[in-house]
Amino acid sequence: MRKSYMCLAMDGDEFRGLVTFYRIHELREPLWKEYNGRRLCLADRGYLWMQHFPRGEHFVVTTMFDDKGRVVQWYIDVCKTQGMTEQQVPWFDDLYLDIVVLPSGEVFLLDEDELEDALRQGEVTSKDAAMARKTAGRLLSAIRNGRFRYFTLSLKHRKSLSERSGELSES
Repeated sequence: MRKSYMCLAMDGDEFRGLVTFYRIHELREPLWKEYNGRRLCLADRGYLWMQHFPRGEHFVVTTMFDDKGRVVQWYIDVCKTQGMTEQQVPWFDDLYLDIVVLPSGEVFLLDEDELEDALRQGEVTSKDAAMARKTAGRLLSAIRNGRFRYFTLSLKHRKSLSERSGELSES
């Protein structure tokens, strides 16, 4: 796979944290996912994945854009912590629960069974599992009430990136 990568630290009124951009130039085969019987292509040549790592939050938002710049989906990972490697690459400690929002407005809460299995097997504490459920509940409520600002932030940040796209280093 050939891709470009860029990471920006942002400290504005709307967003504080890190934003990463992965532009896919080539990959062996497209990545497909099915929701409610509908197949979506999540990764292919020309696609852009943008991740928001909001400071002090227990989630990371990945916005997947197709080769025409249209949002394919927003994928929200609930996590325990997030940080930065010595190579300045952000990471997060996943807590299994994920929320997918499609541009159609459909919302899916995924992997509740995986969280329960991890809890039973002692891979996560009951405190972390409760925090994951509470975070997912708060996010779902914000999405339902039109207060999840990452839908508009992702479009805004993608636009500002396209003006700086020369900065994407290929790897």
